[in-house]
Amino acid sequence: MFERILMWLVEIRDVVSIHPVFGVGILLVGSFFLGRLAFKAGIPAITGFIVAGMILGPSVIGMVHSDLHDELGAVTEVALAVIALVIGSEFSLVKLRRTGRAVVIITLVQMFLSFGAVTVVLWLTGLMPLAAAALLGAVASATAPAATVAIVRDLKARGPFVDHLYGVVALDDAGSVLLFSVVAAFAGASFGGGETNILHSVMHAVREIGGSVILGAVTGWLIHVSTSGRGRANEVYIVSLGLIFLLTAIATTFGLSALLAGMTAGAVLANMGRGAFRVISSLEQLSPPLYATFFAIAGTELSFRIFSTGHVVLMGILFILARAAGKYYGVWGGARMAGSNPLIRKYLGLAMLPQAGVAIGLALYIQAAPFFAGHEELASTMVSIVLMSVFVNELAGPPISKFAVVRGATL
Repeated sequence: MFERILMWLVEIRDVVSIHPVFGVGILLVGSFFLGRLAFKAGIPAITGFIVAGMILGPSVIGMVHSDLHDELGAVTEVALAVIALVIGSEFSLVKLRRTGRAVVIITLVQMFLSFGAVTVVLWLTGLMPLAAAALLGAVASATAPAATVAIVRDLKARGPFVDHLYGVVALDDAGSVLLFSVVAAFAGASFGGGETNILHSVMHAVREIGGSVILGAVTGWLIHVSTSGRGRANEVYIVSLGLIFLLTAIATTFGLSALLAGMTAGAVLANMGRGAFRVISSLEQLSPPLYATFFAIAGTELSFRIFSTGHVVLMGILFILARAAGKYYGVWGGARMAGSNPLIRKYLGLAMLPQAGVAIGLALYIQAAPFFAGHEELASTMVSIVLMSVFVNELAGPPISKFAVVRGATL
């Protein structure tokens, strides 16, 4: 009897789960319950959203299967663009004059220390060839801005600590993409892709960053022009969201970064008058379901299967520990060099641990890179290491980040 009921439920699941709207709906409902449970347990709600995605995803129940996950990619892209715009809106010239030098120093020190720590640990232990270890080091330099923004907004935190945090997270993603491009060029030559042109790879990264900045600047200006009149709040909401959709589509079509474009749009908007406050206030109405869907979809990508291979688990643990040490002590050292407040030195590094979108994108590049032809097993191992790091840091990172923001925001 029980088996018949179970088979009947599986058949229903297979029928209704085909529709992408069902996927969004079930993820939102699951996020609501597990987000509330996480909140009652004293941990960030986004951890509950991620766990909901894991449970409902293909690795457990399968209510959101892999094909449906691909169709939900547009939701992730739009959510990331909105999150990026929120980060960018904090980049007013007044704040940049106050924190700009410190943010640049902290970003560079923590980025290169994370890169160096992971590279050295994986290479000196003999677990990875130098070129592969360096690629993973470059991936380790990236940080996930989405979790940071969600936690800060949930806590309604403000002040110098948050200004530094937003600045470092924003610059870190641009820097990590450029660093990865340079390392990939050297790695290509090392793995037999001698025709790989290092200058070409660097220029490609510069074009991607430059194109994203231009797209974001134009979008920010258009949002300002469209919302600077006396339009009603719902009109501001409609035109802002429409332009963000267009930014996301153009960035995706032409291989640009919607993340960097969104940050630039927010920064331009913030420096063109009071329009930024109206736009952000309007988008806040959409933020809760958008964030919940974003993190739940991210959770569907996580699977316990990555823990099934012993040597991958060992390298993953070393990767996670070396990256964490690089992030924390890099921020500490950079903040000390910049003469920042002791609270920034002590807690900012803890808020840099979450890792997701950019890291996964770079890992997928490794998997598809032509110079790994003949080294498919190594490429697969590298991707598994990154996914394991994402798994751990997306679950453990938010509670640690919340602790850091609560302590640091007292500044």
